Amino acid sequence: MNKLQEITIKVPEEIAQAYRESSDLEKQQIELKFSTLMKLKINAIQTDKVDTLGQLMDDISRKAIARGLTPEILEEILNEDE
Repeated sequence: MNKLQEITIKVPEEIAQAYRESSDLEKQQIELKFSTLMKLKINAIQTDKVDTLGQLMDDISRKAIARGLTPEILEEILNEDE
């Protein structure tokens, strides 16, 4: 299990008041929902990075093919050090 750390966020006054008046169970539920929301955000960022890398690799591949790189030439280049 991950170690929990306390953070501070700014919210409207009425939200802060409602949180302070919440029971311990309600506070735990709010914290769980916030953690879940942030995990979804992190996953979305990571997915975007993977998608961007894939698009970059596809673009490089298309440019290499347009410039005459064939699978045979690539294989030859990769085997030069052997």
